[in-house]
Amino acid sequence: MLYDLAIPAQLTAALLPDLLLMGGAMCLMLLAAWKRDSAHHQRTVGYASLGLLTAVFGTVAWMALRHDATNTGGVIAVDGFRFLVDLVVLLGAAGTIALAIEHNDRDGITQAESHVLVLFAASGMMILAAARDLMVVFLGIEIMSVAVYVLAGLDRRSPRSAEASLKYFLLGAFATGFLLYGMALIYGATGETQLNRIGNAVGSLQLAKDPMFLVGCGLLLVGLGFKVAAAPFHMWAPDVYDGAPTPITAFMAASVKAAAFAAFLRIWFEGFYFGWAGWANATWWLAVVTMVVGNVVALQQKNIKRMLAYSSIVHSGYLLVAVTAASAFASTAFTFYVLAYTLATFGAFAVVATMQPAGTTDARIADYEGLWHVRPWLATAMGVYLLALLGFPVFGGIGFFAKWYLVQAALASPSRLSALAVILVVTSVISAGYYLQVVRAMFMQPRPADAPAPPAAGVLTRTVMVVTAALILALGLFPSQLVAITKDNGFRPYPFSPALQMGLPQMDPLANK
Repeated sequence: MLYDLAIPAQLTAALLPDLLLMGGAMCLMLLAAWKRDSAHHQRTVGYASLGLLTAVFGTVAWMALRHDATNTGGVIAVDGFRFLVDLVVLLGAAGTIALAIEHNDRDGITQAESHVLVLFAASGMMILAAARDLMVVFLGIEIMSVAVYVLAGLDRRSPRSAEASLKYFLLGAFATGFLLYGMALIYGATGETQLNRIGNAVGSLQLAKDPMFLVGCGLLLVGLGFKVAAAPFHMWAPDVYDGAPTPITAFMAASVKAAAFAAFLRIWFEGFYFGWAGWANATWWLAVVTMVVGNVVALQQKNIKRMLAYSSIVHSGYLLVAVTAASAFASTAFTFYVLAYTLATFGAFAVVATMQPAGTTDARIADYEGLWHVRPWLATAMGVYLLALLGFPVFGGIGFFAKWYLVQAALASPSRLSALAVILVVTSVISAGYYLQVVRAMFMQPRPADAPAPPAAGVLTRTVMVVTAALILALGLFPSQLVAITKDNGFRPYPFSPALQMGLPQMDPLANK
Protein backbone atom coordinates (compact mmCIF):
# COMPACT_ATOMS: atom_id res chain seq x y z
CA MET A 1 0.00 0.00 0.00
CA LEU A 2 2.85 2.37 0.81
CA TYR A 3 4.34 1.64 -2.62
CA ASP A 4 1.04 2.45 -4.29
CA LEU A 5 0.96 5.82 -2.56
CA ALA A 6 4.58 6.64 -3.32
CA ILE A 7 4.16 7.26 -7.05
CA PRO A 8 1.32 9.83 -6.73
CA ALA A 9 3.25 11.56 -3.94
CA GLN A 10 6.39 11.79 -6.09
CA LEU A 11 4.37 13.05 -9.05
CA THR A 12 2.69 15.70 -6.90
CA ALA A 13 6.07 16.82 -5.57
CA ALA A 14 7.49 17.04 -9.11
CA LEU A 15 4.49 19.10 -10.24
CA LEU A 16 4.39 21.36 -7.17
CA PRO A 17 5.01 24.68 -9.03
CA ASP A 18 2.56 23.74 -11.78
CA LEU A 19 -0.15 22.76 -9.30
CA LEU A 20 0.44 25.92 -7.27
CA LEU A 21 0.02 28.05 -10.39
CA MET A 22 -3.09 26.18 -11.54
CA GLY A 23 -4.69 26.24 -8.09
CA GLY A 24 -3.98 29.93 -7.71
CA ALA A 25 -5.33 30.63 -11.20
CA MET A 26 -8.58 28.84 -10.35
CA CYS A 27 -8.99 30.94 -7.20
CA LEU A 28 -8.32 34.11 -9.18
CA MET A 29 -10.84 32.99 -11.79
CA LEU A 30 -13.48 32.96 -9.05
CA LEU A 31 -12.29 36.39 -7.90
CA ALA A 32 -12.50 37.72 -11.48
CA ALA A 33 -16.08 36.45 -11.83
CA TRP A 34 -17.10 37.74 -8.39
CA LYS A 35 -17.58 41.35 -9.47
CA ARG A 36 -18.80 43.10 -12.59
CA ASP A 37 -16.11 43.97 -15.14
CA SER A 38 -14.45 47.31 -14.46
CA ALA A 39 -11.06 48.96 -14.83
CA HIS A 40 -10.49 48.80 -11.07
CA HIS A 41 -11.40 45.10 -10.86
CA GLN A 42 -9.18 44.32 -13.84
CA ARG A 43 -6.23 45.96 -12.11
CA THR A 44 -6.96 44.19 -8.81
CA VAL A 45 -6.92 40.75 -10.44
CA GLY A 46 -3.81 41.75 -12.40
CA TYR A 47 -1.86 42.69 -9.28
CA ALA A 48 -3.02 39.50 -7.54
CA SER A 49 -1.80 37.53 -10.57
CA LEU A 50 1.61 39.17 -10.31
CA GLY A 51 1.72 38.16 -6.63
CA LEU A 52 0.89 34.55 -7.53
CA LEU A 53 3.59 34.49 -10.21
CA THR A 54 6.12 35.79 -7.66
CA ALA A 55 5.22 32.93 -5.29
CA VAL A 56 5.50 30.34 -8.06
CA PHE A 57 8.81 31.86 -9.22
CA GLY A 58 10.17 31.43 -5.69
CA THR A 59 8.92 27.84 -5.56
CA VAL A 60 10.61 26.98 -8.85
CA ALA A 61 13.87 28.61 -7.71
CA TRP A 62 13.73 26.64 -4.45
CA MET A 63 13.13 23.36 -6.30
CA ALA A 64 15.91 24.16 -8.76
CA LEU A 65 18.39 24.56 -5.91
CA ARG A 66 17.48 21.24 -4.29
CA HIS A 67 16.62 19.03 -7.28
CA ASP A 68 18.31 15.66 -7.76
CA ALA A 69 20.18 15.85 -11.05
CA THR A 70 20.35 12.04 -11.22
CA ASN A 71 16.56 11.68 -11.34
CA THR A 72 16.05 10.85 -15.03
CA GLY A 73 13.04 8.56 -14.72
CA GLY A 74 9.31 9.20 -14.73
CA VAL A 75 6.97 11.12 -16.98
CA ILE A 76 7.78 14.48 -15.34
CA ALA A 77 11.32 15.84 -15.61
CA VAL A 78 12.97 17.05 -12.42
CA ASP A 79 16.10 18.60 -13.91
CA GLY A 80 17.73 21.97 -14.25
CA PHE A 81 16.62 22.42 -17.86
CA ARG A 82 12.97 22.17 -16.85
CA PHE A 83 13.38 24.68 -14.03
CA LEU A 84 15.29 27.21 -16.15
CA VAL A 85 12.57 27.11 -18.83
CA ASP A 86 9.95 27.48 -16.08
CA LEU A 87 11.68 30.63 -14.83
CA VAL A 88 11.78 32.10 -18.35
CA VAL A 89 8.08 31.30 -18.84
CA LEU A 90 7.14 32.87 -15.49
CA LEU A 91 9.22 35.94 -16.35
CA GLY A 92 7.30 36.23 -19.61
CA ALA A 93 3.91 35.77 -17.91
CA ALA A 94 4.76 38.49 -15.38
CA GLY A 95 5.84 40.83 -18.18
CA THR A 96 2.62 40.13 -20.08
CA ILE A 97 0.37 40.90 -17.11
CA ALA A 98 2.37 44.01 -16.16
CA LEU A 99 1.98 45.38 -19.70
CA ALA A 100 -1.65 44.25 -19.96
CA ILE A 101 -2.81 46.00 -16.76
CA GLU A 102 -2.03 49.42 -18.25
CA HIS A 103 -2.74 48.48 -21.88
CA ASN A 104 -6.21 47.19 -20.95
CA ASP A 105 -6.94 50.39 -19.02
CA ARG A 106 -6.00 52.52 -22.02
CA ASP A 107 -7.94 50.43 -24.58
CA GLY A 108 -11.03 49.94 -22.42
CA ILE A 109 -10.59 46.17 -21.99
CA THR A 110 -12.17 45.51 -18.60
CA GLN A 111 -12.26 41.69 -18.54
CA ALA A 112 -10.33 40.66 -15.44
CA GLU A 113 -10.30 37.07 -16.73
CA SER A 114 -7.64 38.10 -19.26
CA HIS A 115 -4.94 37.87 -16.56
CA VAL A 116 -6.22 34.48 -15.39
CA LEU A 117 -5.97 33.16 -18.96
CA VAL A 118 -2.31 34.20 -19.01
CA LEU A 119 -1.79 32.17 -15.83
CA PHE A 120 -3.48 29.11 -17.32
CA ALA A 121 -1.42 29.43 -20.50
CA ALA A 122 1.75 29.69 -18.39
CA SER A 123 0.79 26.53 -16.48
CA GLY A 124 0.47 24.67 -19.78
CA MET A 125 3.90 25.96 -20.80
CA MET A 126 5.40 24.71 -17.53
CA ILE A 127 3.89 21.28 -18.14
CA LEU A 128 5.45 21.30 -21.61
CA ALA A 129 8.86 22.10 -20.13
CA ALA A 130 8.53 19.17 -17.70
CA ALA A 131 6.95 16.60 -20.04
CA ARG A 132 8.83 13.35 -20.65
CA ASP A 133 5.84 11.52 -22.10
CA LEU A 134 3.98 12.23 -25.34
CA MET A 135 0.62 12.28 -23.56
CA VAL A 136 1.87 14.88 -21.09
CA VAL A 137 3.25 16.89 -24.03
CA PHE A 138 -0.19 16.89 -25.63
CA LEU A 139 -1.82 17.90 -22.35
CA GLY A 140 0.54 20.84 -21.95
CA ILE A 141 0.05 22.00 -25.54
CA GLU A 142 -3.74 21.98 -25.21
CA ILE A 143 -3.78 23.82 -21.86
CA MET A 144 -1.50 26.46 -23.34
CA SER A 145 -3.19 26.74 -26.72
CA VAL A 146 -6.83 26.99 -25.61
CA ALA A 147 -5.99 29.91 -23.33
CA VAL A 148 -3.94 31.69 -25.99
CA TYR A 149 -6.71 31.27 -28.60
CA VAL A 150 -8.99 33.29 -26.33
CA LEU A 151 -6.30 35.85 -25.45
CA ALA A 152 -5.70 36.60 -29.14
CA GLY A 153 -9.34 37.73 -29.49
CA LEU A 154 -9.46 39.62 -26.21
CA ASP A 155 -10.40 42.96 -27.76
CA ARG A 156 -13.99 42.15 -28.70
CA ARG A 157 -14.51 45.50 -30.44
CA SER A 158 -11.70 44.91 -32.92
CA PRO A 159 -12.49 42.90 -36.10
CA ARG A 160 -8.77 42.22 -36.53
CA SER A 161 -8.56 40.75 -33.04
CA ALA A 162 -11.52 38.47 -33.77
CA GLU A 163 -9.92 37.45 -37.06
CA ALA A 164 -6.65 36.70 -35.25
CA SER A 165 -8.38 34.48 -32.70
CA LEU A 166 -10.41 32.56 -35.30
CA LYS A 167 -7.45 32.05 -37.62
CA TYR A 168 -5.24 30.88 -34.75
CA PHE A 169 -7.90 28.48 -33.50
CA LEU A 170 -8.66 26.91 -36.89
CA LEU A 171 -5.04 26.43 -37.91
CA GLY A 172 -4.12 25.36 -34.38
CA ALA A 173 -6.79 22.65 -34.41
CA PHE A 174 -5.49 21.47 -37.79
CA ALA A 175 -1.92 21.30 -36.42
CA THR A 176 -3.14 19.38 -33.37
CA GLY A 177 -4.34 16.66 -35.72
CA PHE A 178 -0.82 16.27 -37.07
CA LEU A 179 0.52 16.03 -33.52
CA LEU A 180 -1.95 13.32 -32.52
CA TYR A 181 -1.41 11.25 -35.66
CA GLY A 182 2.35 11.55 -35.19
CA MET A 183 2.12 10.43 -31.56
CA ALA A 184 -0.11 7.50 -32.56
CA LEU A 185 2.41 6.34 -35.16
CA ILE A 186 5.33 6.70 -32.74
CA TYR A 187 3.41 4.57 -30.25
CA GLY A 188 2.59 2.06 -32.98
CA ALA A 189 6.25 1.77 -33.97
CA THR A 190 7.75 1.60 -30.47
CA GLY A 191 4.90 0.53 -28.18
CA GLU A 192 5.84 3.38 -25.80
CA THR A 193 4.86 6.98 -25.08
CA GLN A 194 7.51 7.78 -22.46
CA LEU A 195 10.45 9.48 -24.14
CA ASN A 196 13.35 7.53 -22.62
CA ARG A 197 11.56 4.26 -23.40
CA ILE A 198 10.97 5.41 -26.96
CA GLY A 199 14.71 6.11 -27.20
CA ASN A 200 15.50 2.62 -25.88
CA ALA A 201 13.07 1.01 -28.34
CA VAL A 202 14.42 2.90 -31.33
CA GLY A 203 17.98 1.93 -30.41
CA SER A 204 17.44 -1.71 -29.39
CA LEU A 205 14.93 -2.56 -32.15
CA GLN A 206 16.80 -0.55 -34.81
CA LEU A 207 13.75 1.50 -35.77
CA ALA A 208 15.71 4.50 -37.06
CA LYS A 209 14.70 3.69 -40.65
CA ASP A 210 11.31 2.17 -39.87
CA PRO A 211 8.68 3.87 -42.13
CA MET A 212 6.09 4.15 -39.36
CA PHE A 213 8.59 5.76 -37.01
CA LEU A 214 9.84 8.20 -39.66
CA VAL A 215 6.32 9.23 -40.70
CA GLY A 216 5.48 9.74 -37.03
CA CYS A 217 8.54 11.97 -36.63
CA GLY A 218 7.48 13.92 -39.72
CA LEU A 219 3.94 14.51 -38.46
CA LEU A 220 5.25 15.63 -35.06
CA LEU A 221 7.64 17.97 -36.85
CA VAL A 222 4.73 19.55 -38.74
CA GLY A 223 2.64 19.97 -35.59
CA LEU A 224 5.47 21.46 -33.54
CA GLY A 225 6.55 23.54 -36.54
CA PHE A 226 3.17 25.24 -36.40
CA LYS A 227 3.46 25.95 -32.68
CA VAL A 228 6.87 27.60 -33.09
CA ALA A 229 5.85 29.39 -36.35
CA ALA A 230 8.53 27.77 -38.50
CA ALA A 231 8.24 28.26 -42.27
CA PRO A 232 6.28 27.01 -44.17
CA PHE A 233 3.93 26.56 -41.17
CA HIS A 234 4.14 30.23 -40.23
CA MET A 235 1.22 31.63 -42.23
CA TRP A 236 -0.88 32.30 -39.12
CA ALA A 237 1.73 34.28 -37.20
CA PRO A 238 1.76 37.73 -38.91
CA ASP A 239 -2.02 38.20 -38.86
CA VAL A 240 -2.41 36.81 -35.33
CA TYR A 241 0.46 38.85 -33.92
CA ASP A 242 -0.85 41.98 -35.63
CA GLY A 243 -4.47 41.53 -34.51
CA ALA A 244 -3.91 40.44 -30.92
CA PRO A 245 -3.48 43.01 -28.12
CA THR A 246 0.18 44.00 -27.97
CA PRO A 247 1.00 42.40 -24.56
CA ILE A 248 -0.50 39.13 -25.79
CA THR A 249 1.55 39.38 -28.98
CA ALA A 250 4.69 39.58 -26.82
CA PHE A 251 3.49 36.55 -24.86
CA MET A 252 2.95 34.52 -28.03
CA ALA A 253 6.20 35.62 -29.63
CA ALA A 254 8.37 34.82 -26.62
CA SER A 255 6.81 32.52 -24.00
CA VAL A 256 4.78 30.26 -26.30
CA LYS A 257 7.84 29.80 -28.48
CA ALA A 258 10.13 29.06 -25.52
CA ALA A 259 7.81 26.40 -24.09
CA ALA A 260 7.11 24.75 -27.44
CA PHE A 261 10.82 24.59 -28.26
CA ALA A 262 11.60 23.15 -24.82
CA ALA A 263 9.23 20.25 -25.59
CA PHE A 264 10.66 20.06 -29.11
CA LEU A 265 14.21 19.61 -27.82
CA ARG A 266 13.25 17.07 -25.18
CA ILE A 267 11.28 14.90 -27.62
CA TRP A 268 13.98 14.96 -30.27
CA PHE A 269 16.93 14.57 -27.91
CA GLU A 270 15.49 11.96 -25.53
CA GLY A 271 13.09 10.04 -27.72
CA PHE A 272 14.38 10.30 -31.26
CA TYR A 273 18.14 10.56 -30.82
CA PHE A 274 18.89 7.16 -32.36
CA GLY A 275 16.86 8.26 -35.39
CA TRP A 276 19.08 11.32 -35.91
CA ALA A 277 20.11 10.22 -39.40
CA GLY A 278 16.43 10.08 -40.41
CA TRP A 279 15.28 13.48 -39.16
CA ALA A 280 18.43 15.66 -39.20
CA ASN A 281 18.05 16.63 -42.85
CA ALA A 282 14.41 17.59 -42.27
CA THR A 283 15.19 19.91 -39.35
CA TRP A 284 18.25 21.24 -41.20
CA TRP A 285 16.19 22.36 -44.17
CA LEU A 286 13.34 23.57 -41.94
CA ALA A 287 15.82 25.81 -40.12
CA VAL A 288 17.24 27.19 -43.39
CA VAL A 289 13.83 27.85 -44.98
CA THR A 290 12.57 29.52 -41.80
CA MET A 291 15.58 31.81 -41.52
CA VAL A 292 15.50 32.80 -45.20
CA VAL A 293 11.73 33.25 -45.61
CA GLY A 294 11.33 35.19 -42.37
CA ASN A 295 14.16 37.59 -43.24
CA VAL A 296 13.08 38.20 -46.84
CA VAL A 297 9.48 39.03 -45.91
CA ALA A 298 10.45 41.08 -42.83
CA LEU A 299 12.47 43.41 -45.07
CA GLN A 300 9.24 44.45 -46.83
CA GLN A 301 7.22 45.34 -43.72
CA LYS A 302 6.05 48.85 -42.87
CA ASN A 303 4.11 47.83 -39.74
CA ILE A 304 6.36 47.22 -36.76
CA LYS A 305 4.18 44.49 -35.22
CA ARG A 306 4.22 42.54 -38.49
CA MET A 307 7.95 43.15 -38.80
CA LEU A 308 8.48 41.74 -35.29
CA ALA A 309 6.19 38.83 -36.22
CA TYR A 310 8.45 37.87 -39.12
CA SER A 311 11.44 38.51 -36.87
CA SER A 312 9.94 35.96 -34.48
CA ILE A 313 9.74 33.48 -37.36
CA VAL A 314 13.44 34.06 -38.09
CA HIS A 315 14.32 33.37 -34.46
CA SER A 316 12.44 30.07 -34.72
CA GLY A 317 14.89 29.20 -37.48
CA TYR A 318 17.81 30.06 -35.22
CA LEU A 319 16.44 27.82 -32.45
CA LEU A 320 15.95 25.00 -34.95
CA VAL A 321 19.73 25.07 -35.33
CA ALA A 322 19.94 23.93 -31.69
CA VAL A 323 17.45 21.12 -32.40
CA THR A 324 19.45 19.96 -35.41
CA ALA A 325 22.74 20.13 -33.52
CA ALA A 326 21.64 17.38 -31.07
CA SER A 327 24.62 17.93 -28.78
CA ALA A 328 24.98 18.40 -25.05
CA PHE A 329 25.83 22.06 -25.65
CA ALA A 330 22.68 22.57 -27.75
CA SER A 331 20.36 22.67 -24.72
CA THR A 332 22.73 25.13 -23.03
CA ALA A 333 22.71 27.40 -26.09
CA PHE A 334 18.92 27.06 -26.33
CA THR A 335 18.32 28.11 -22.70
CA PHE A 336 20.69 31.05 -23.00
CA TYR A 337 19.05 32.12 -26.26
CA VAL A 338 15.42 31.97 -25.10
CA LEU A 339 16.24 34.10 -22.06
CA ALA A 340 17.91 36.75 -24.24
CA TYR A 341 15.10 36.58 -26.79
CA THR A 342 12.39 36.85 -24.11
CA LEU A 343 13.99 39.96 -22.57
CA ALA A 344 14.43 41.68 -25.95
CA THR A 345 10.96 40.75 -27.19
CA PHE A 346 9.10 41.97 -24.13
CA GLY A 347 11.10 45.17 -24.09
CA ALA A 348 10.38 45.85 -27.77
CA PHE A 349 6.65 45.19 -27.40
CA ALA A 350 6.55 47.40 -24.28
CA VAL A 351 7.72 50.26 -26.50
CA VAL A 352 5.21 49.28 -29.21
CA ALA A 353 2.41 49.26 -26.63
CA THR A 354 3.44 52.76 -25.53
CA MET A 355 3.65 54.12 -29.08
CA GLN A 356 0.47 52.50 -30.38
CA PRO A 357 -2.59 54.84 -30.47
CA ALA A 358 -5.28 53.86 -27.98
CA GLY A 359 -8.03 51.64 -29.34
CA THR A 360 -6.22 50.74 -32.58
CA THR A 361 -3.86 48.08 -33.87
CA ASP A 362 -1.90 50.53 -36.04
CA ALA A 363 1.85 50.38 -35.44
CA ARG A 364 3.61 51.96 -38.40
CA ILE A 365 7.38 52.20 -38.49
CA ALA A 366 6.91 55.75 -39.80
CA ASP A 367 5.44 56.73 -36.41
CA TYR A 368 8.91 56.16 -34.88
CA GLU A 369 10.57 58.84 -36.99
CA GLY A 370 12.39 61.36 -34.83
CA LEU A 371 11.43 59.59 -31.60
CA TRP A 372 14.86 60.49 -30.19
CA HIS A 373 13.92 64.18 -30.22
CA VAL A 374 10.75 63.82 -28.13
CA ARG A 375 11.27 60.64 -26.08
CA PRO A 376 15.06 60.00 -25.99
CA TRP A 377 14.94 57.32 -23.29
CA LEU A 378 12.19 55.45 -25.13
CA ALA A 379 14.21 55.54 -28.36
CA THR A 380 17.35 54.40 -26.52
CA ALA A 381 15.54 51.46 -24.94
CA MET A 382 14.05 50.41 -28.30
CA GLY A 383 17.51 50.63 -29.86
CA VAL A 384 18.89 48.26 -27.20
CA TYR A 385 16.09 45.73 -27.82
CA LEU A 386 16.46 45.78 -31.60
CA LEU A 387 20.25 45.47 -31.43
CA ALA A 388 19.85 42.56 -29.01
CA LEU A 389 17.51 40.81 -31.49
CA LEU A 390 20.06 41.52 -34.21
CA GLY A 391 22.90 40.11 -32.10
CA PHE A 392 24.99 43.28 -32.24
CA PRO A 393 28.08 43.25 -29.99
CA VAL A 394 28.21 45.42 -26.83
CA PHE A 395 25.16 47.63 -27.52
CA GLY A 396 23.06 44.52 -28.21
CA GLY A 397 24.21 43.09 -24.89
CA ILE A 398 23.32 39.47 -24.30
CA GLY A 399 21.95 39.11 -27.86
CA PHE A 400 25.43 38.78 -29.37
CA PHE A 401 26.42 35.94 -27.05
CA ALA A 402 23.09 34.19 -27.61
CA LYS A 403 23.81 33.81 -31.31
CA TRP A 404 27.46 33.03 -30.68
CA TYR A 405 26.50 30.05 -28.55
CA LEU A 406 24.06 28.79 -31.18
CA VAL A 407 26.91 28.82 -33.69
CA GLN A 408 29.09 26.94 -31.20
CA ALA A 409 26.32 24.38 -30.69
CA ALA A 410 26.14 23.77 -34.44
CA LEU A 411 29.90 23.29 -34.65
CA ALA A 412 29.88 20.96 -31.60
CA SER A 413 27.23 18.72 -33.13
CA PRO A 414 27.91 14.97 -33.66
CA SER A 415 27.81 16.04 -37.30
CA ARG A 416 29.74 19.29 -37.64
CA LEU A 417 27.08 21.63 -39.08
CA SER A 418 29.44 24.20 -40.58
CA ALA A 419 27.14 25.13 -43.48
CA LEU A 420 24.20 25.67 -41.12
CA ALA A 421 26.35 27.86 -38.87
CA VAL A 422 27.37 29.98 -41.88
CA ILE A 423 23.73 30.38 -42.96
CA LEU A 424 22.79 31.47 -39.43
CA VAL A 425 25.48 34.17 -39.51
CA VAL A 426 24.54 35.36 -43.03
CA THR A 427 20.83 35.60 -42.22
CA SER A 428 21.66 37.49 -39.02
CA VAL A 429 23.52 40.05 -41.16
CA ILE A 430 20.50 40.31 -43.49
CA SER A 431 18.23 40.97 -40.49
CA ALA A 432 20.12 44.23 -39.92
CA GLY A 433 18.14 45.58 -42.88
CA TYR A 434 14.89 45.74 -40.93
CA TYR A 435 16.12 46.15 -37.36
CA LEU A 436 18.36 49.09 -38.28
CA GLN A 437 15.53 50.56 -40.36
CA VAL A 438 13.68 51.29 -37.12
CA VAL A 439 16.87 52.54 -35.42
CA ARG A 440 17.49 54.86 -38.37
CA ALA A 441 13.93 56.19 -38.20
CA MET A 442 14.23 56.94 -34.48
CA PHE A 443 17.68 58.57 -34.46
CA MET A 444 18.35 59.88 -37.98
CA GLN A 445 14.96 61.03 -39.28
CA PRO A 446 13.35 64.34 -38.33
CA ARG A 447 10.12 64.29 -36.37
CA PRO A 448 7.15 65.25 -38.61
CA ALA A 449 5.81 68.65 -37.61
CA ASP A 450 2.23 67.39 -37.26
CA ALA A 451 3.15 64.25 -35.33
CA PRO A 452 1.99 64.32 -31.71
CA ALA A 453 4.43 63.36 -28.96
CA PRO A 454 3.92 59.77 -27.81
CA PRO A 455 2.21 59.45 -24.43
CA ALA A 456 4.37 58.76 -21.40
CA ALA A 457 4.54 55.09 -20.47
CA GLY A 458 2.82 53.91 -17.30
CA VAL A 459 4.73 52.83 -14.21
CA LEU A 460 4.43 49.08 -14.94
CA THR A 461 5.36 49.50 -18.59
CA ARG A 462 8.38 51.60 -17.66
CA THR A 463 9.38 48.94 -15.13
CA VAL A 464 9.29 46.26 -17.83
CA MET A 465 11.42 48.42 -20.14
CA VAL A 466 13.97 49.32 -17.46
CA VAL A 467 14.35 45.75 -16.16
CA THR A 468 14.67 44.18 -19.62
CA ALA A 469 17.13 46.79 -20.92
CA ALA A 470 19.25 46.60 -17.76
CA LEU A 471 19.40 42.79 -17.87
CA ILE A 472 20.25 42.76 -21.58
CA LEU A 473 23.17 45.16 -21.09
CA ALA A 474 24.39 43.75 -17.76
CA LEU A 475 24.34 40.14 -18.93
CA GLY A 476 26.05 41.23 -22.14
CA LEU A 477 28.93 42.70 -20.12
CA PHE A 478 29.10 39.82 -17.62
CA PRO A 479 27.69 36.70 -19.33
CA SER A 480 29.95 34.13 -17.66
CA GLN A 481 27.70 33.48 -14.66
CA LEU A 482 24.65 32.90 -16.85
CA VAL A 483 26.69 30.64 -19.14
CA ALA A 484 27.77 28.58 -16.14
CA ILE A 485 24.17 28.24 -14.91
CA THR A 486 22.79 27.20 -18.29
CA LYS A 487 25.70 24.81 -18.85
CA ASP A 488 25.27 23.13 -15.47
CA ASN A 489 21.52 22.77 -16.01
CA GLY A 490 21.42 21.60 -19.60
CA PHE A 491 20.52 18.04 -20.43
CA ARG A 492 22.42 15.69 -22.67
CA PRO A 493 20.83 14.05 -25.67
CA TYR A 494 20.04 10.39 -25.21
CA PRO A 495 22.07 8.12 -25.27
CA PHE A 496 24.48 9.56 -22.70
CA SER A 497 27.45 7.32 -23.41
CA PRO A 498 29.83 8.51 -26.19
CA ALA A 499 30.39 4.85 -27.07
CA LEU A 500 26.74 4.53 -28.05
CA GLN A 501 27.10 7.47 -30.42
CA MET A 502 29.79 5.85 -32.55
CA GLY A 503 27.25 4.64 -35.08
CA LEU A 504 25.89 8.13 -35.74
CA PRO A 505 26.78 9.72 -39.11
CA GLN A 506 29.62 12.19 -38.81
CA MET A 507 28.84 14.42 -41.77
CA ASP A 508 27.15 17.66 -42.67
CA PRO A 509 23.64 17.23 -44.13
CA LEU A 510 24.86 19.06 -47.26
CA ALA A 511 27.91 16.84 -47.71
CA ASN A 512 26.29 14.65 -50.35
CA LYS A 513 24.38 17.42 -52.11
